[in-house]
Amino acid sequence: MAGRPLIGVSTYLETGVRWGVWELDAVLLPVGYPRLVQRAGGLAALLPPDDPERAAAVLAPLDGLVIAGGPDVEPERYGAPRDPRTGPPAPERDAWELALIGAALAARKPLLGICRGMQLLNVALGGTLVQHVDGHAEVAGVFGSHPVEPVPGTRYAGIVPEKATVPTYHHQAVDRLGRGVIPSAHAADGTVEAIELPAADGWVLGVQWHPETGGDLRVMEALVRAAATAA
Repeated sequence: MAGRPLIGVSTYLETGVRWGVWELDAVLLPVGYPRLVQRAGGLAALLPPDDPERAAAVLAPLDGLVIAGGPDVEPERYGAPRDPRTGPPAPERDAWELALIGAALAARKPLLGICRGMQLLNVALGGTLVQHVDGHAEVAGVFGSHPVEPVPGTRYAGIVPEKATVPTYHHQAVDRLGRGVIPSAHAADGTVEAIELPAADGWVLGVQWHPETGGDLRVMEALVRAAATAA
């Protein structure tokens, strides 16, 4: 692809990470994310957590944005008491990624939320989350899989029109949909597996699964195409 679009991907901020002889705080991202961007025809740029006030400036040179998976969203962000099964908070990452999402929506930059990224997109638009669901992360640290069914007429259905088996690892899910949010795929148990905004609001899609661990490039290719067009 000539003029490959530049896609920013949000990252983890972890303390006391060991590698080699070092034990240091580190910015991390599973390699599957940048590799998926690259395989889909884009250039990947990793975005470490920063001051939320700088989100628009960080986003300005980018053609598209991916909010990566990761820890549970702090329930206070959507006005809910903490369920004891909800994981430890990541307040710096919540604040930074919410600012990135807001900046991307305001600038109409193509945006893809993956797992936590989809949940945070829904929260950013005033929605809520179910803090625990069974059956979508059965073995700790091991990705599972299950089929998802697209909703006809949605952007996601235009990308993946058939029922598809996807790699999954999550124990939370979308509950009340945010402003303007459209569900665009479901699991067999009714869990919302993809969300999007109307085309009039730009290219915005969230998927509950982890395309970076699988071989299907279509969702990321669609983001890259949208980013190339926007650029």
